[in-house]
Amino acid sequence: MRRTLAIIGATALATTAAACGAPSERAAEDGGGDGDGTTITVGATPVPHADVLTYIQENLAADAGLNIEVTEFTDYNQPNAALVEGSLDANYFQTVPFMEDYLEGNPDADLTYVGDVHLEAFGLYSQKVGDVAELEDGAQVGVPNDAANMGRALKLLEDQGLLTLAEDSGDNPSEDDIEDNPKGLDIVPTEAAQLPRSLPDLDAAAINGNYAIEAKVAETAEALAFEETEGNPYANGLVVRSEDADDEAVATLDELLHSDEVKRYMEEQWDGVVIPVSGDGGQG
Repeated sequence: MRRTLAIIGATALATTAAACGAPSERAAEDGGGDGDGTTITVGATPVPHADVLTYIQENLAADAGLNIEVTEFTDYNQPNAALVEGSLDANYFQTVPFMEDYLEGNPDADLTYVGDVHLEAFGLYSQKVGDVAELEDGAQVGVPNDAANMGRALKLLEDQGLLTLAEDSGDNPSEDDIEDNPKGLDIVPTEAAQLPRSLPDLDAAAINGNYAIEAKVAETAEALAFEETEGNPYANGLVVRSEDADDEAVATLDELLHSDEVKRYMEEQWDGVVIPVSGDGGQG
């Protein structure tokens, strides 16, 4: 049987009809699916998330009775809204702190984080200096402008001795939580996806692993530092509407995301940058 993978541009969402019911329910209503297995539509950023889903669709999904349709997004602003409105059955791009921040601002949304899948090494990069110590007073440092990733960037800067954050700042510290900035760094909030392009105009930037990979930042800049991976709360995982959290197709996709084949694929494709983790947050 032919296996299909639909990569749909985010702009197509405006004309996409809202999904009706959980994937397995729709498959049952259709008499067992479309012949290629139960279809589940998943929103993802291109690298590594969409690549991982594509690998599963092409190599593992059919045997598991699943057909994955991937909707690609180039930023972090749309996938949760698309999931809430029903254009998606799931998304795979975000961390728990990011989802919690979204839910705080959208109290009518009801989303569930199914489990951790991988951790991307969040790094501090520069095209102007080769070491953190070389950053001068008043240096401009770009950070993501969304709350969860800004907090992650500020913690990385704190780990490098560049800032001190308030003890009660939690997982999502903001600029208001900076208690000490001995070099007077100029923190420049920027949309996460734009940071690789902005790097030449900055002294340094804290960039999400997926955007660093996609823009091949390592080929044009020095990696000054990476965040610690042990006990890191910023793993990326699968998210669904809460009403679909126990759906059979969701469980199958989650199992495939944690399969040995997918772990090997991540390690071979992005060794040391994309780190597979178990669903309970442990690495491996």
